[in-house]
Amino acid sequence: VQLVESGGGLVQPGGSLTLSCAASGIIFSIYDMNWYRQGPGKQRELVATITRDGSTNYLDSVKGRFTISRVNAKNMVYLQMSSLKPEDTAIYYCNARLGGGSHWGQGTQAQVTV
Repeated sequence: VQLVESGGGLVQPGGSLTLSCAASGIIFSIYDMNWYRQGPGKQRELVATITRDGSTNYLDSVKGRFTISRVNAKNMVYLQMSSLKPEDTAIYYCNARLGGGSHWGQGTQAQVTV
């Protein structure tokens, strides 16, 4: 199983980034997919979820600014981030969950700074 994130980088406040996660080694369509993040000195937190059925949920602080989506035919999940704030600075991790099992990517860094 492999989850590979990409798309992180350095952006100014108010800017946008789109993170991508490519999954392999799993039957992607039956997994709920999540984006987590861990900021400097902070605990890892769940940012967004898209279920196998396409339902989405978001951390309150990112609602209206972030959008999670998936393309099952490509085994891909995305996180579109807009109106970025310095507090969004973190390593963002892709997670695939099915029942009690879970797989993680290595993370991609997003830094929001002037």
